[in-house]
Amino acid sequence: MNTRGIGKKWWTGAMALILALPVLLSGAVGAPETAEAKAAISTKVQKVKTAGRTFMVQTVSIPKGTPVTVGLAKKQVGQTATLPSIVKAYGAQAAINGAFFEAYNGAPDPYGMLIANSKVIHIGRYGTSIGFKADGTAIMDSLQVSLTGKVTGKDGKPRSWYATFVNRTPAADANISMLYTPERGGKVGFKGGIAVVIEKGVVTKKLTNNNVSIPKNGSVLVFSGTLKSMADRFDVGSAVEMNYKYTNASGKEIPWEDVVTAVGAGPRLVKDGKVAVNPVSEGFKDTKILNASGARSGIAIMADGSVMLATVPGATIKEWAAVMQKLGAKQAMNLDGGASSGLYAGGKMLTSPGRLLSNTLVFGGSVK
Repeated sequence: MNTRGIGKKWWTGAMALILALPVLLSGAVGAPETAEAKAAISTKVQKVKTAGRTFMVQTVSIPKGTPVTVGLAKKQVGQTATLPSIVKAYGAQAAINGAFFEAYNGAPDPYGMLIANSKVIHIGRYGTSIGFKADGTAIMDSLQVSLTGKVTGKDGKPRSWYATFVNRTPAADANISMLYTPERGGKVGFKGGIAVVIEKGVVTKKLTNNNVSIPKNGSVLVFSGTLKSMADRFDVGSAVEMNYKYTNASGKEIPWEDVVTAVGAGPRLVKDGKVAVNPVSEGFKDTKILNASGARSGIAIMADGSVMLATVPGATIKEWAAVMQKLGAKQAMNLDGGASSGLYAGGKMLTSPGRLLSNTLVFGGSVK
């Protein structure tokens, strides 16, 4: 018996098993994981000295390519829930509060831009937005979205229409056209106006809106006030086309068609590595943003494409911008703050909000 040959074969096989073990344990097949994919979400409290003060900043580092989506309270636009419950509902490893929302009077609708699963689920008309593409690339801009369309009836003539907002509760006397999608929930959430129900791109109903149901395979357009007449262009059986246009605050078209997830808040804090704060130009008027000090939440895109989530217990917007720059942000923006400021990672709350939240950004785990 050639024991030397057996030993050589055993050694070769053992080495092959050892080299393959990490792949077998991870369940990975095909191409090896990238360094970005292997990196883990991490947390750190960082001391930052700037603007004549010292700030204790809670940060969470998110590797590029980590799954991310908009975490909605009760998985609907216009609801509220605790941050832990949102984290649990989405199976997230990290989360931060997102867009500003109505926290005091009326329906808790968001104010900022929201895109989830490549769909515009809320339109905001101010501030700055962060967007994530399918490959994990993060971008930031003063995103503006317009929704227009055409409706073609039996006569074959296309007629134009537009929607001012998506998934919001209008004021009782509003002159407005609004689109409602399944992300709103089972119903539009209010009474009033004329409702046009669309399923698979075809008008199936037109009726007085008495809190109309939203079809799972379609949407509802509601026209109220002086815009009720626009509903006359829609007849049952008509084909409906919808088009979204993405521009920045200057009206220049920007390539956001590939963005699958986005949240809008603001103002912008850092642009291309430099402090860039001008809340008035972004449409902010509240003194809480303009000059007051308060709890802040923010999100940054780092030079390597990773994302940093951060909260601080008290800072003005200008101080917050200086802090984000000191932390190495290439691009950074403010998120909703004050009692809404909340951050989760590492299996625990790092910053606990003082109120229920409307929407968040959730990362990692089983989010999609």
